[in-house]
Amino acid sequence: MPLSPDRRQRTLWRFLAIGALIATGYVLTLVIFYPGIMTYDAKFVYEDIATGARGDWQSPVMTTLWGLIDPVAPGAASMFLLMATSYWLAFGFLAIALARPTVSVALLLIVLALLPPAFVFVGIIWRDMLFAISWLLAAAIAFAAAKGAARYRMPAQVLALALCAFGVLLRPNALIAAPILCAYVIWPCRISLKGTALLFVPAMVGLFALVQVVYYGVLGASRQHPLQTIMVFDLGAISHFSKENQFPVSWSEPETALLLNDCYQPTRWDIYWKRFEPCDFVMRKIEREQGLFGTPAITDAWVHGILRHPQAYLRHRAAFMWNFLTGDNLTMWLADVENPTENVFPDRASFVALVSLHDRLKPTPLFSVGAWLLVCVVACCFAWKRRQTPEGAFTLGVCGSAILYVLTFAAVGVASDFRYGYWAVLAGIAGSVVVGSAPTKRREPAVHTALLQSGL
Repeated sequence: MPLSPDRRQRTLWRFLAIGALIATGYVLTLVIFYPGIMTYDAKFVYEDIATGARGDWQSPVMTTLWGLIDPVAPGAASMFLLMATSYWLAFGFLAIALARPTVSVALLLIVLALLPPAFVFVGIIWRDMLFAISWLLAAAIAFAAAKGAARYRMPAQVLALALCAFGVLLRPNALIAAPILCAYVIWPCRISLKGTALLFVPAMVGLFALVQVVYYGVLGASRQHPLQTIMVFDLGAISHFSKENQFPVSWSEPETALLLNDCYQPTRWDIYWKRFEPCDFVMRKIEREQGLFGTPAITDAWVHGILRHPQAYLRHRAAFMWNFLTGDNLTMWLADVENPTENVFPDRASFVALVSLHDRLKPTPLFSVGAWLLVCVVACCFAWKRRQTPEGAFTLGVCGSAILYVLTFAAVGVASDFRYGYWAVLAGIAGSVVVGSAPTKRREPAVHTALLQSGL
């Protein structure tokens, strides 16, 4: 049935309003952040483009992608433009899909996209930001296709699944969370519990195989043993809590005293790294002097340490996770990596104002990973009753995967920066708004139902 002229006009004005807000948000992002904030991690990735080196410490896929888009705007700008464009496309797709029943919810979503815990990271180049934005875009495409014409659904789902896989290639510890999001993309109109359960293990196996093939087959990445950073962190912690050296090396008496009493912090592994005194002797001896990093000796010591002192290991992992969820952790990156004593954009009024707002809000739950984990849990609880609707399925897909993703850090986390929980922020914002827009099924009176059944 064709739309009446008045309805067509109202629909047009809705889309124009949404488009204007999205464009405003995008321009604001460029004004504040262009050409993007280079972090040390991003700098290492970018330097690999020139040398042709590919390693698995950072994602070699990010290196390759950045090399492909770099001619568009060399340096940080190319990656920043990709992230900012993807961010506003994701919220734009969701807003347009939500605007069909009511424009107010769509406009609310766009306003919340400017919420500091989400917005202040759009211009900071970390793979965690690119990962979370890619997954939000995947879910947004699937949601928009589920609400749109059937002929567009299959291509949209293929693109969304590709973005899910891309996220895993950026962050391999997302392997456990990815099947939840993939299941949503496959069944975007209603959640399929049986289908999700059947898909879970094959999807994990397939994505794990994809990482191996792409990293070491297609891209020829060198093995830099990032998993052993987890083991070094755990060995240092078990040594601290058990008061026994768990490393496969011997230390001097002063080194042993430092290792068992002073070195361990539940915030980051690189307290043992070669750049940080006074505990840099740990990795210096393991890596440089004895060449044990990347060998089975570290793995064997790690397994042995956990089996001998399981309580020490669990105390360490609980302390790390508590700090990750509730601690005063690193949020925005402000240092100029070329001049570390200086901040980026010191003369840009809009950026300085944003940093000031961030500083005032940082002590609040808005910048607590635990708070956003709780938002996702609550959103899933509300979505469960609506799991047979596209809105409920979307929220269970994004927030369910965010919950699992954050919880993986209980086992594999080596640093407690807020950025590692960024996917929970985006999922919490989008999932809460979308599930709140889900129609509630009206319960008909019993007499009315009986009359309908009798044909009267």
